[in-house]
Amino acid sequence: MPREFVYARRVQFAETDMAGVMHFANYYRIMEEAEHAFWRSLGLSVHTVDHAAEIGWPRVATSCQYFAPARFEDELQVRLRLVDVGQKTVEFEFEFRREDTRIAFGKAKAVCCTMVDRAFQSIPIPEDVRARLLGDSTDSQ
Repeated sequence: MPREFVYARRVQFAETDMAGVMHFANYYRIMEEAEHAFWRSLGLSVHTVDHAAEIGWPRVATSCQYFAPARFEDELQVRLRLVDVGQKTVEFEFEFRREDTRIAFGKAKAVCCTMVDRAFQSIPIPEDVRARLLGDSTDSQ
């Protein structure tokens, strides 16, 4: 079932530390950028307002392992893999590469939620969203 999406991203100067290496926290920001680009490629968003309620996808688990430094001006390829679509959750893997070098590997799990009285409430993934995630819709790319 893995579905893949590739996101290209250049390391910015402001994302590096005094040694010229991208700071670890920026990997999480880039994972989120890649995820948002993936949702947009499906004609969706991480914040949807066209259903009966506003839907969002808060993270409930994340991790990242680092193998080699990324530096200013490096062109990174982030390979997002959708590895699981549950009743209420989605799970992604993110592999960061610079040419043939594996830079980092991350994971994220998000829950489909709506806001009720300023609190998250998990809900089943709407069927039209599920169809696009799984590639079962004619409107998905």
